[in-house]
Amino acid sequence: MREGVMSVGESARIFPDVEACIDCGGCVVACKRTWDIDPGEQRISISTMLEGQEAAEGLNASSAKALNQGESPGETSIPMQCYHCEEAPCVSVCPTDSLIKQDESGFVNVRDDLCIGCQYCLSACPFGAPQFPNSDQATAQITGNGGTMDKCTMCEERQDVGKGPACAEECATDAILVGTSGQIAEELDRRDSGTFFNDVAMNIIFGEDEAEEVF
Repeated sequence: MREGVMSVGESARIFPDVEACIDCGGCVVACKRTWDIDPGEQRISISTMLEGQEAAEGLNASSAKALNQGESPGETSIPMQCYHCEEAPCVSVCPTDSLIKQDESGFVNVRDDLCIGCQYCLSACPFGAPQFPNSDQATAQITGNGGTMDKCTMCEERQDVGKGPACAEECATDAILVGTSGQIAEELDRRDSGTFFNDVAMNIIFGEDEAEEVF
């Protein structure tokens, strides 16, 4: 397995090392190929902020440190996908319980037969994970005809047989970390990388107690 995949299965989390991402798109291709995703749909995407800008002096490629110091991080690329949050807002707003967080694995799963396409989850998720590939945006606002929600599954089926998520396994720079929260925190510390996300986002992803204790 790749260096970024430290453990899989129960208690495994997925989280980006933003400072390692080079916006190559390898994770997007790996996901599409592995799960036969349609061209117009993406379960993972790369979001680039401040494109073409340099960071504050001495902080290039140290975006988290720059933000912590109140300085500009410069161009920063962020692998965005479902992080299978501990305090998943998508689960809390789903009116039909289509979205559930598995007790044992921690995966946030979609039950297709219960999804009514209301898109509440899309509004609630701060990371843009929910996708509605068959939606009619105009009627969805009135009737809920948003199609069935789709998102990153964290390659649960691959993890069941001891493999890492496709995006992480094929990331050329090991920018997508997979493991327990402790393993992820230790690896970020070893690389001298920060978490980039603010406290609110970290509390959503890992839970307030875990975020404060581990990160």
